[in-house]
Amino acid sequence: MPKLTVHDAKGKKVGTYTIEPTDFAPRINKQLLHDAVVMYQANQRQGSHMTKTRSMVAGSSKKLYRQKGTGNARAGSRRSGTRTGGGHIHAINNRDYSYSLPRKALRLATRMAIASKIRDDQITLIDKLEFSEPKTREMVSVLGHLGCQGESLLIATAGYSPNVYKSARNIQRVAVSPAAELNALSVLSAHRLVITTEALDQLKTNSGANGAAKQE
Repeated sequence: MPKLTVHDAKGKKVGTYTIEPTDFAPRINKQLLHDAVVMYQANQRQGSHMTKTRSMVAGSSKKLYRQKGTGNARAGSRRSGTRTGGGHIHAINNRDYSYSLPRKALRLATRMAIASKIRDDQITLIDKLEFSEPKTREMVSVLGHLGCQGESLLIATAGYSPNVYKSARNIQRVAVSPAAELNALSVLSAHRLVITTEALDQLKTNSGANGAAKQE
């Protein structure tokens, strides 16, 4: 069975962790991953775009000049969409882009995303990640020892860790999330997943409880 190397904060090997992709999902369905990612991205859209129709544009609604006899093309009001400064003919209105997929499908997609990281050797395992106070310099040092600098990273912890979050929030392309809040988009958006052994234990246990070994 595949084994992941467990590192400490100094980058030294302190053990191994036996795991394989099938511990999370029996197979990786690219279509399900795609559907989940598109849903999460759609739910992040504000949908606050809007353009004015001719009824919203300031200006007189009076006909600019008589219909015939001027030698010009016929024209309505200056609010017309065919004139500069007029309203939009096919105006864009506020809308809600959000939608949802079945909860079981989203949970399975998250497990598949984690399984893909294991399969592609894009997981870095650390025994523990703790800071007595927020220190960006210490976080940069830890990531450097792990050989993860310069990559887009998702750091997963067992629970809420304010000091870890505050230590990483000013580092470009680095995000922090509790293991319970991981989803397919957050996992796949990062090139590498840096995770503590406790967090991986949680994910593995929850995956078994959710029936990862059987088709849903």
